[in-house]
Amino acid sequence: MEEGDRLRLRGVFDEVAQAYDLARPDYPEQLFDDLVRLSALAPGADLLEVGCGTGKATRQLGRRGYPVTCLEPGPNLAAVARAKLAGFPDVNVVPTSFETWDAGGARFGLVFAATSWHWVDPELRYLKAADLLEPGGSLAVWGSTLAFPAGFDPIFTEIQQVYDEIGEPWEGEWPPPTPDQVPDLTGEIGASGRFEDAHVRRYVWEQQYDAGQYVALLDTFSGHRDMDPASRERLYRELRRLISRRAGGRLTRHWLSILHVARVRGVD
Repeated sequence: MEEGDRLRLRGVFDEVAQAYDLARPDYPEQLFDDLVRLSALAPGADLLEVGCGTGKATRQLGRRGYPVTCLEPGPNLAAVARAKLAGFPDVNVVPTSFETWDAGGARFGLVFAATSWHWVDPELRYLKAADLLEPGGSLAVWGSTLAFPAGFDPIFTEIQQVYDEIGEPWEGEWPPPTPDQVPDLTGEIGASGRFEDAHVRRYVWEQQYDAGQYVALLDTFSGHRDMDPASRERLYRELRRLISRRAGGRLTRHWLSILHVARVRGVD
């Protein structure tokens, strides 16, 4: 992604902060249990979150008793996060970007990013994260994407035909790779030279959506927000038609999260 596009597109989520919090799914509980175990987090360790959005991941770690400093450059997203996290006195939302934030010498037991790492400057993200970690601290990153396990809902093949018609083709072959075939970030993490002992875990879950819910979800994605308005309206109109004509009027979407946990390298 070009630098200008990255900066422009990462800002579109702030336009739909409330809708984002309502439409985006929560992450599986098991992911956080594994995160704490794989990073060997001590009770009460200080955590730094990169791009907290509305605080969906933050809430899970706040419930586990961890103090979290949350960096969020979008003012509307930060406001929603503050409201959602008001019950956690040890969680602090800072309205700034990871790239520009000055830690003032603070160090953390864990730096983590949930569905935000790919929006951070690729030249800086691993280097700054490593510099902000205590000796033996860990970096954890994961996302949430559309998944295509064996037997995925066939409506997605029909939906893809609509994307093709409006000039938004799927990148790569159809059907896409199964969840176990989707590439992870271990090569990228290792190439940074700052982390070692990377662990990877995959989580697949499903949710059902009616037509209105699914359109609301898609309208929180940067690619859909950036579409030509006429093309986007045609897409949503066709989606409503395809989903509403089904028995029960719902589709099943599978989600995939790939958790990466790596320990910061010691000083040679």
